[in-house]
Amino acid sequence: MWCQRLAWLLRGRRGSTSGRWPWLPRGPGPVLAAPARCHPTAPASPCCAWQLHQDHLELSYGSTVMRLDFVWLRDHCRSASCYNAKTKQRSLDTASVDLAIRPQAVRVDETTLFLTWPDGHVTRYGLEWLARNSYEGQKQQVMHPRILWNAEIYRQAQVPSIDCRSFLETNEGLKEFLQNFLLYGIAFVENVTPTKEDTKILAERISIIRETIYGRMWYFTSDFSRGDTAYTKLALDRHTDTTYFQEPCGIQVFHCLKHEGTGGRTLLVDGFHAAEQVLRQAPEHFQLLAKVPLKHEYVENVGGCHNHMIGVGPVLNVYPWNNELYLIRYNNYDRAVFNTVPHDVVRRWYHAHRALTAELRRPDNELWVKLKPGKALFVDNWRVLHGREAFTGYRQLCGCYLTRDDVLNTARLLGLQA
Repeated sequence: MWCQRLAWLLRGRRGSTSGRWPWLPRGPGPVLAAPARCHPTAPASPCCAWQLHQDHLELSYGSTVMRLDFVWLRDHCRSASCYNAKTKQRSLDTASVDLAIRPQAVRVDETTLFLTWPDGHVTRYGLEWLARNSYEGQKQQVMHPRILWNAEIYRQAQVPSIDCRSFLETNEGLKEFLQNFLLYGIAFVENVTPTKEDTKILAERISIIRETIYGRMWYFTSDFSRGDTAYTKLALDRHTDTTYFQEPCGIQVFHCLKHEGTGGRTLLVDGFHAAEQVLRQAPEHFQLLAKVPLKHEYVENVGGCHNHMIGVGPVLNVYPWNNELYLIRYNNYDRAVFNTVPHDVVRRWYHAHRALTAELRRPDNELWVKLKPGKALFVDNWRVLHGREAFTGYRQLCGCYLTRDDVLNTARLLGLQA
């Protein structure tokens, strides 16, 4: 079921043009006198045609029409003198390439583009490689495949929790966990010994723990030991954490060690699902939320803790070449004074913010989970908002933040797209 939904989502995103960035250059330059050529190929190979322009090569391969700048083509050469295949690093000094360079000869066969440069150097490119790595190819690709969800979609998917032993001791268990996490932005590990030490071992299986002003591993109780509403028994509305960091923490780990009382359920909301609804219903709101920078601020003077943090960034962060959302920065508690745009934009921004908030607060988007000792929750803090209901009694959690780069690195080493 989720495979079908993922395919539908990817088709929908590829077909959407409402979110494209209008200031990116488009269209070919003046055409030189080289004719377009289509070479006969094997039945399984797409037909290829090419045409030389003033400063680039236009290459049509299958359904992709690529416009490849001559400097780019020289810079990305994978010959032994230009690229170290062992270290996967460029050897060519890019600054040494003549910015007016043009190929002396061009040839294309069924699978490969050959370029001969004025100094006699020959560059070879696989056509499939070019189709994947060109700007036009990237526009059609999704960097991070995901399944957007509301509460019903997530429940119907019946995403399994991973047993702690399988998670820690087998690559299969770790890979299944990471695949769930990448697709949904949340994942659970069961049968964890309810101690801070065991939670630390769990976290370090996939990442380096990110040390912050809260330390590395933290205990979390309602003692108001920090200047934050989270350290109370009050309800918390949906939000992402550390919006007041220049780079918000990527992954958050929660493990409830003890709760002697009532309430305290955890709220989870897929921020990307809500943003997708805004994009479909009011693309101008989506674009405004992706362009307007905001300040978030954390000021703390409690006990020995003295901090003043400021982070700047838009609510929605997208890759400009394909409009793919990769980070949502949403925390109404910590949003600072809104003074980063002139007055004629302010009211439009509030309308856009209201539209996103309405989606985030839809009851059918709310997934409520009761965290219990032994069940650890990993949350993608760049995607999934979390909150909680008010509670009574003594409730103790532990957890930490993980470095996003290391989690994605672990996933890629296991063969996952991340």
